[in-house]
Amino acid sequence: MIETIGDIHMNVEKLKGEALQLNPEARAYLARELLASLDNMSEAEIESLWLDEALHRDDDLDKGIAKAYPAQEVIDRARSRLK
Repeated sequence: MIETIGDIHMNVEKLKGEALQLNPEARAYLARELLASLDNMSEAEIESLWLDEALHRDDDLDKGIAKAYPAQEVIDRARSRLK
């Protein structure tokens, strides 16, 4: 059986829900292990993930889920928070 994007999303959401029920130490361990698993990815895999993320963010902008801000405004807000 081939998983579709929707199936994967539902599986990830179910897994996330279960992971959030773990105690803090177990969640931290799981987070470290998941992050470490990304260290072994090839440049092509990383590029593909970034492309997927960019497409997802563009879709969110098109749907009005996310809002775009001018770069200078974002930089100015970040700098003001560092003061």
